[in-house]
Amino acid sequence: MAATSKNTGSRQPQKVSGDEIPWNRKHGQSKTISDHVADIVIGLVVLAIVIVVLYPLWFIVIASFSDPTKVAIGQVVALPQGTNFTGYTRIFEDSRIWNGYQNTLLYAVVGTVLNMVVTLPAAFALSRSEFRPRRIIMFLFTFTMFFGGGLIPSYLLYKQIGILNSMWVFILPGAVSVYNLIIARSFFETSIPEELHDAAQIDGMSYFGYFMRIVLPLSSAIIAVIALYYFVGHWNDYFTGLIYIRDSTKEPLQNVLQSILLANQTNSNTAGMTAVAAQRFAEQIKYGVIIVSTLPLLMMYPFLQKYFNKGVMIGAVKG
Repeated sequence: MAATSKNTGSRQPQKVSGDEIPWNRKHGQSKTISDHVADIVIGLVVLAIVIVVLYPLWFIVIASFSDPTKVAIGQVVALPQGTNFTGYTRIFEDSRIWNGYQNTLLYAVVGTVLNMVVTLPAAFALSRSEFRPRRIIMFLFTFTMFFGGGLIPSYLLYKQIGILNSMWVFILPGAVSVYNLIIARSFFETSIPEELHDAAQIDGMSYFGYFMRIVLPLSSAIIAVIALYYFVGHWNDYFTGLIYIRDSTKEPLQNVLQSILLANQTNSNTAGMTAVAAQRFAEQIKYGVIIVSTLPLLMMYPFLQKYFNKGVMIGAVKG
């Protein structure tokens, strides 16, 4: 038996045909011509998808600092032509943009912190089977996803409670997202073993202690995902500033960029330009506005990507 085991362990794996065992390099199997063709086709399809997804973003980047005339006549395709940073200069020379960045960062950070403080405990409570009113409360939460009071009642409500034209109008009305609440609740129900709670009870730990000391440290993936959802939502929020803000010093970045874009589109006499040249210059500013508004998110996403993928999959495996 020992000799047999020794010979078996030292024997090299033999190549087998593709019909016997699916291709696996550990079995020493070689690919057939059809396998190589399939790999090439799959690679080309994936490459085409990547190009379709990334090229629009790449075009916006190169068009934002290319000659507007060459962009207009279609000479800018893959590489920038006639480097021109006039659009960015016009954007950043407006002092309002720095105030807009400051406001948006404040609204996004404070709003995301409040969102997490409200969403995670609520989701944990609704995930506990011993919490009897959870089905009724979950129904009331879900009801708000499909029915709302409307714009005018909301405006009157915000005015009555005194948050109109203040930073709190960006934060308090959206303190909890039902969609994110459902994701977090599903995660707690399916990914946190109930045996951990039994062990915590034996040690005399309360629900609050169990949530803070055991559940949250095990939920880093879903916390990162939900925080990213909330942060992006606050960062891209322009409608709230458009409807509920009248003080220009409290406008978020999106509204400031919109004002800069509209001002340059309507001004046909920009720096002595002709109407056609001014329109092309406004197009360059439009591309620059897109980059300025999305660059912080693009820089932040790679650091959260691993949590994002893992958290979404964990929360969606079981419902």
